[in-house]
Amino acid sequence: MAETELERAEKRYAQAKARLQALKNRESTRQRKLDTRRKVILGGALMDLAERDSGAAAMLDRLIRNLPREQDRKAFADWGTPSPAPSISDPETPS
Repeated sequence: MAETELERAEKRYAQAKARLQALKNRESTRQRKLDTRRKVILGGALMDLAERDSGAAAMLDRLIRNLPREQDRKAFADWGTPSPAPSISDPETPS
């Protein structure tokens, strides 16, 4: 039995709908990956800043202590908050 025009149109519609959903899924995945990358980069920059600036180190410590989710705080339990390295002054320069 030959396909009717309506059946062919319904089949094309279902295929187009599936392609659209696949495109939406790919875009959603791309956006999630980009968001994760931004967070990793920003976190690294914040850690680097905390190693150089005591105010940033204190802020980072407060952020970690005030994380709302217990499981998130546990992720930092054994982690030492970066702190600025002490300044090494020139021995020839009087303090």
